[in-house]
Amino acid sequence: MKISKLIIMMALLVLAVPSDAKKKAKKEALWPNGEVISEWFSDTARVDISTLGRQYVITDFGVVQDSTKIQTEAIQAVIDRAAQDGGGVVVFPKGTFLSGSLFFRQGTHLHMTEGSVLKGIDAIKYYPIKKTRMEGQTLNYFCALVNADHVDGFTISGRGTINGNGLRFWEEFWIRRQFNRQCTNLEALRPRLVYISNSKNVTVQDVHLINSPFWTNHIYNSERIKYLYCTIYAPHEPQDAKAPSSDALDLDVCKDVLVHGCNISVNDDAVVLKGGKGTWADKDPDNGPSSNVLIQKCNYGFVHGCLTLGSESLHDWNVILRDCEVQQATRVLWLKMRPDTPQHYEYVTIENLHGNCGSFLVVRPWTQFFKPEEREDMPLSRCNNITARNIQMDCKNFFDVGLSEKYALKDFTFENINVQDGKNAFNNDLIEGTVVKNVVINGEKVAEK
Repeated sequence: MKISKLIIMMALLVLAVPSDAKKKAKKEALWPNGEVISEWFSDTARVDISTLGRQYVITDFGVVQDSTKIQTEAIQAVIDRAAQDGGGVVVFPKGTFLSGSLFFRQGTHLHMTEGSVLKGIDAIKYYPIKKTRMEGQTLNYFCALVNADHVDGFTISGRGTINGNGLRFWEEFWIRRQFNRQCTNLEALRPRLVYISNSKNVTVQDVHLINSPFWTNHIYNSERIKYLYCTIYAPHEPQDAKAPSSDALDLDVCKDVLVHGCNISVNDDAVVLKGGKGTWADKDPDNGPSSNVLIQKCNYGFVHGCLTLGSESLHDWNVILRDCEVQQATRVLWLKMRPDTPQHYEYVTIENLHGNCGSFLVVRPWTQFFKPEEREDMPLSRCNNITARNIQMDCKNFFDVGLSEKYALKDFTFENINVQDGKNAFNNDLIEGTVVKNVVINGEKVAEK
């Protein structure tokens, strides 16, 4: 009897080993620098809004279904009431609601019912000026349409639409540029669509975020951010109506970010890492690094860059772009190198991508509106441990890389690459420590090293 029990126990242990091994292997998925990716990144389930407290349908509290009436104060009153009552979900029912800047408080959430539209007013006076972040600096500037500061657990959900109504702002921008070619983005006076700052445990899911006058989503000094199954869109044509600087998602001094299953097409970069700019940017306490960013299973339409580091960035590491389809992208990985800013980009992996693009990898100096100053101890900017693997793309220029005395490039890896390359400029001797393994360009295998 004892022998039979022992045999059964041993059999159970043997059966359990493969399962445990699989669990261990799953838990030990690694970032490019070898650190373990936490289980938090594996959870792509939607937040259940029924768990977020009482639902405050805005039309039950004096907001009317009238797409022509400006209702900023009435909508804000619903948000404030929900906060005062201990929190809850501010629900937009079917219909279009016109508003200026709205400010969500701790414990409040935003739910856009399918068929609902939160539409921004196309006049800058409805977006108050407050201390904020823009283009790698802390300054007073216009608030976004949707704002949340110092919130923990904030959620934007639903299959409705947040529409920045940006056409008038875009037209005015291009008119200003005709008058003054040096007109900057800030001088064009435009609001962003969503700005979330100094926050954690934020989820944005399912919503359509469209037609932003300026950057679409800007996250500053925050951690544990998820964008799940969203559609982020702004037009790139015709010339007088395309949306300038309509970045899909700007991550400014952020860590632990998951972008999963999103559809992105904007007239600028898609996912952008930022953190500060200027000769002494690394000494400013408002600036900082961005790290642990995972972008996966997304579909890219027209974008300037699928993943862009800079132009206002200091130190970015542990960034993965994987399992994505790319169509019409001008660039896939864009490392913008500012001569006036100490920068370090490292441990970036691009893998399992297919589709077409203009340039696949771009490393070039970025000198738009930069201000070089003298600094005796100016650190040399660097890019290292950049990996591209399992890539099948039709490219106009796979390898768009230039050297400069302002930065050093080292340890780039190209593995399992099969591309059509119009420029055919790949140079495995240009970057120190380049690794080439199973790379095929225009049907010809590149010598391994």
